[in-house]
Amino acid sequence: MSQQVRGVVSLAKGAPVSVETIIVPDPGPGEAVVKIQACGVCHTDLHYREGGINDDFPFLLGHEAAGVVESVGPDVTDVAPGDFVILNWRAVCGSCRACLRGRPHLCFNTHNAKQKMTLEDGTELSPALGIGAFIEKTLVAAGQCTKVDPSVRPAVAGLLGCGVMAGLGAALNTGNVNRDDTVAVIGCGGVGNAAIAGARLAGAKTIIAVDVDDKKLEWATEFGATHTVNSKLTDAVAAIQGLTGGFGADLVVDAVGRPETYRTAFYARDLAGTVVLVGVPNPEMKLELPLADVFGRGGSLKSSWYGDCLPSRDFPTMVDLHLQGRLPLEKFVSETIALDGVEEAFTKMQKGEVLRSVVVL
Repeated sequence: MSQQVRGVVSLAKGAPVSVETIIVPDPGPGEAVVKIQACGVCHTDLHYREGGINDDFPFLLGHEAAGVVESVGPDVTDVAPGDFVILNWRAVCGSCRACLRGRPHLCFNTHNAKQKMTLEDGTELSPALGIGAFIEKTLVAAGQCTKVDPSVRPAVAGLLGCGVMAGLGAALNTGNVNRDDTVAVIGCGGVGNAAIAGARLAGAKTIIAVDVDDKKLEWATEFGATHTVNSKLTDAVAAIQGLTGGFGADLVVDAVGRPETYRTAFYARDLAGTVVLVGVPNPEMKLELPLADVFGRGGSLKSSWYGDCLPSRDFPTMVDLHLQGRLPLEKFVSETIALDGVEEAFTKMQKGEVLRSVVVL
């Protein structure tokens, strides 16, 4: 029997979001209905509203979520009603060439629920990142549900579903930070500060935060940055080299995703150092670098999609580290809001006033 619940919908490009009645069908084969307890407001949700992802309006927004499985469809064995889960947007298939080679975090055939949630008039909704979690209950593929320790606060746990995991993974998985490494992170919003937290967790000896906003640099210090650079006032490459013995950082994470920040990352790394791009560029952006510099400097230029995470492996580990007091996930939660506060949260996000607003149901 389908259910009627409230959810936040983007009906048209650039228009304010609204809380609408949503029809959620019973879970079919391989699907689950999850009662959402908390969902972070991510920049990706704003990109959906602005038409920056695609034009498949209307969108059911929200994807950084945690909640409790309410019901499951046939053939679901990994989760059961009552399980506390974090939702992820990469339910791996287990049978593509990446999965069969033991690289499921690179799965080329991730999937979502096959059924569609709809408005009352039957209009099908496009769920953000295949989740749609600014809602009281949502329908997802069962593989998008990752069980974690239920003693963690939902408002904290849900943030691992996207931005925080992307940043942590950019440092720990893609960047492979080691003890005593030097690390620079460009862009100190949610993703960048998560990369800083990951570098600290791994034991990096020098962690340099780079941003144009002093408030964000203050946040970066709280997450473990040992030095800060305001690149509006100081040449970031020279500053990073000056803080690393003149060599540049072993790892530079670009959490902004613009040509100018990537060039800074490229030249701010040590010879044979690593650059990790985790900030999301728009399709119109172009990058020019002297090919001789790319060849002559060696090292690695990597992209990090979702922090190269495997949710079934990484989410429980990060929750456990948080519960041990080693990973301060609570610092990412700037405020908690209701469903009808999402539009205002977008405004605060654009002004740089919050790391994360979190919808709590």
